[in-house]
Amino acid sequence: MANGMYDTGRTAFASADVDWLVDNIKAVLVDTDDYAVNLATHAFLSDIPGGARVATSGNLSGKTVTAGACYAAPFVFTAVTGDVSEAVVFYKDTGVAGTSQLIAYIDTVSGLPVTPNGTDITVTPDTGANKIFRL
Repeated sequence: MANGMYDTGRTAFASADVDWLVDNIKAVLVDTDDYAVNLATHAFLSDIPGGARVATSGNLSGKTVTAGACYAAPFVFTAVTGDVSEAVVFYKDTGVAGTSQLIAYIDTVSGLPVTPNGTDITVTPDTGANKIFRL
């Protein structure tokens, strides 16, 4: 798989159900051995099995949007243990997995795959033209 946006995430942006700058946006570190991404049909965090969710970040900060490209400041997955992780998924956190909208799937970022060893994992988003993702 390559980086991409979930179709329902695109729809949520277009219908103002996701506001990158205002909403609580988080990232989840994902083990792709336990999760087969489907950008066309997966909609909510509950579509990613619990066993595939290796670690979750806090709310992203320093979020910006420029020419449709969404960016956030570097973020941390704290004291990560578990399976090797090959992807990061961004989502709007509602506090309930069944309503937390999936936004983007990223598996081609520097540092992936990563083998957790109990330490913090810091992710520095791409600062190029597409940032984390481009609408």
